Amino acid sequence: MTEEPVTSLDRTTGDAVTVTLRGEVDVLNVDQVRVALVEALATRPRSVTVDLAELSFIDSTGLGAIIFGFQRARDEGVDFQLRRPTRGVRQILVLSGLLEVVAIQD
Repeated sequence: MTEEPVTSLDRTTGDAVTVTLRGEVDVLNVDQVRVALVEALATRPRSVTVDLAELSFIDSTGLGAIIFGFQRARDEGVDFQLRRPTRGVRQILVLSGLLEVVAIQD
């Protein structure tokens, strides 16, 4: 069984990295998210943006991976934000309380 990638990494400028999540993030593929966030932070950017425009669902393990990335970024002094969540994903982010600590841009 081939596992579809749910992440991509794009160094948009010298000091900004975007991690794009797509499809569904759950316990079966959450490790891809963690790896992408670690790789993004390893480039020592000034900011990391997680683009959620193509994400249709995220479970608690996926939220945990985003929190993991946020905490690592904060510890390293890197700006961390979420961008363009779909309506359903935004609702999950609101209910989880994550938007109270992580910045979001539409």
